[in-house]
Amino acid sequence: MKILAIGDVVGECGVNFLKKALPQTITDYEIDFTIVNGENALPGSGISLNITEDILAAGADCVTLGNHAFNKKDVEKAFDRYPTQIIRPLNFDGSLEGEGYTVLSAKGVRIGVVNLLGRIYLSPINCPFLAMDKTLEYLNDKTDMIFVDFHAEATSEKKAFGYYVDGRVTGVFGTHTHTPTADEQILPGGTAFITDIGMTGASDSVLGLKKEISIGRIVHHKKARFDWADTDPVMMGVIFTVDDATKKCTHIERIKITEG
Repeated sequence: MKILAIGDVVGECGVNFLKKALPQTITDYEIDFTIVNGENALPGSGISLNITEDILAAGADCVTLGNHAFNKKDVEKAFDRYPTQIIRPLNFDGSLEGEGYTVLSAKGVRIGVVNLLGRIYLSPINCPFLAMDKTLEYLNDKTDMIFVDFHAEATSEKKAFGYYVDGRVTGVFGTHTHTPTADEQILPGGTAFITDIGMTGASDSVLGLKKEISIGRIVHHKKARFDWADTDPVMMGVIFTVDDATKKCTHIERIKITEG
C-alpha cells in the first residue's frame, strides 16, 4: 500500500492548488490512502466546514489539524459532519469538540491516524507522549497500521517522539514548521519517520505568509494581520510504502509538486 501525507495547507492559494494537484498526484503515485493537514487553510489560520469538504473532495481520506484547530468556530460543524474524517490534536483538553484519532479502511486494511500537538515553544498542553501511550492501548487491536501527524515547533521534540514510538506505529510525520526536512528514514524499530513534510501553498512567501508582512514583523516589530501569499503554489508531502503482508513501512519518499 501507499500512504500519502500532505503538509499544512496554507490559505486560499494552498486550498486551490491542493484541489488541482492532489487528484493527479494520487493517480500518478497510485496512492491508496491520503492524509492532509488543513489547520492553516483559512485566511489567518484555522479551518471551516466548507474547506474541509473541499479537501475531502480533492481526495483526502483524513484531515488533521494543529495548534490553530479551534481558531474558527465553524470547525465545530466540520467535526459534527465528518466525525471520523477530520481530527484535532489528541492532547487538547478532552472537553473540546472532535476526536484526536480515527480508524478508517482502505483496501480492507484498518488504518489508524493520530494527531498530536507538541509542547516546546507552543502553548501549554497535555503531554503528547503519554497521550500516545494511552491511545495505543486502545488502537493496537483495532488497526493494522498507525500513522501519526506530530504537529510541533521543535525538531528535537519531533525526533524524540519518533524514537519514543519506534516499533509501535507504522509512520510518524511532522507538520507545523512549513519547511520540509531531509531526514526521512526507517528507524531501527521499523517506524518510518520524517521531522517535517513542509506545506501546501505559495512558495514565493515566508512560510506561506506575504514576504512584506513577515519582514515587517521581524525587522521592525510591526504588527499586522496574517495575510497569506498567493503566487507560485507548491504541494509538499511524503509517501509511505507499506508491505501488504507485514504491514511494515519499507520506504519513505518526499514529494514536491509545483504548478509548472
